[in-house]
Amino acid sequence: RRYRTREKDVVLAIARELQNLVAATPGMRPVMIRDGDYYVGLRERIRKANRHGADVFISIHADSIPGRHARGSSVYALSERGATNEAAKVLADKENAADMIGGGGLGDKDDLLLKVLVDMTQNATIGDSLDLGTDMLTSLRQVGPLHAPSVSQAGFMVLKSPHIPSVLVETAFISNPDEERKLRDRASQRRIAQGIFAGLQRAAPRLLARRATPATTVRRD
Repeated sequence: RRYRTREKDVVLAIARELQNLVAATPGMRPVMIRDGDYYVGLRERIRKANRHGADVFISIHADSIPGRHARGSSVYALSERGATNEAAKVLADKENAADMIGGGGLGDKDDLLLKVLVDMTQNATIGDSLDLGTDMLTSLRQVGPLHAPSVSQAGFMVLKSPHIPSVLVETAFISNPDEERKLRDRASQRRIAQGIFAGLQRAAPRLLARRATPATTVRRD
């Protein structure tokens, strides 16, 4: 990298800009997974979102790939059936490899009924995540170029909350010198955060309406 920019620094700066936008909006409350230079395990990120009753989970990144020419923003949602393209799979494998130790499954892995219920819930959540991602891409298109014109899918561990719509936003490629320079700029960081927030605002009424719908319950005698 030409400017020796660290991803963790720029994405935290963008996240803080987004935090300020959410905090200033009536009816919204931001919760930061981290607010400093420390690592939070992928499963702990999901648990923290659950503890705070999150309606949406947004993971912000500025990743790099071999070469210097990849550019633009991308948005990813979870896929249980594999990546929609090889780039998505590479990025997902890279993120998941950071947290191979610790954590467990949800409930009893041998309980078929629970598995079916979790699968049903997660499939609906993936649908909401895809809609949220589409709204964010629509807004990010106004900020700068897109790397992918539609929401990509991959098995990112951090997106695997069964009931919280979750997206991973690749804001730009830090491996591209032009985009690296943009990521270092405070005004550019603010514009990226505004693009993410505009997509969130567009999706919020729909997501909240769905959450208000009573969940399916199963009686177990």
